[in-house]
Amino acid sequence: MCDALIEITRFCGTPEGPENNMLIEDASALALIFSDVMNCPYLQLRLDVVQTNACRKFHVDAVTARLICTYRGTGTQYGISGDGSDPTKVMTVPTGSPVILRGTRWPEAPLSGLLHRSPPIAGTGETRLLLVLDPVEDPAQASEVAYLH
Repeated sequence: MCDALIEITRFCGTPEGPENNMLIEDASALALIFSDVMNCPYLQLRLDVVQTNACRKFHVDAVTARLICTYRGTGTQYGISGDGSDPTKVMTVPTGSPVILRGTRWPEAPLSGLLHRSPPIAGTGETRLLLVLDPVEDPAQASEVAYLH
């Protein structure tokens, strides 16, 4: 995973230095922990820069589970809803804190009722840096897959 992140940061023109190294080390550690928790040797990795209202509606992702960590900007918002409507109480994951969310493909019932969204930031000038990790059962079916030793 570390090699994949090094290549991504180089491709994006991220300056080398201690901050870049800390990002790579932290994201790699989260990937190893998440792969152990999910008992999954392959993960799909996304490192996104977000300046819009991406995923602005509360939802549950169509994955088994997803790890999200916001490294810059406002963290992911979440809340409980028993019927799929927007939660009445919205909470925000602190910046730099990872959250693991069950998806619709989680093998056990009942559904968790925990919905999430990206915080609305359009027009604020805020930029978010997001790490997203998803377990991959068939690496031939996914892009940006990293094998974890």
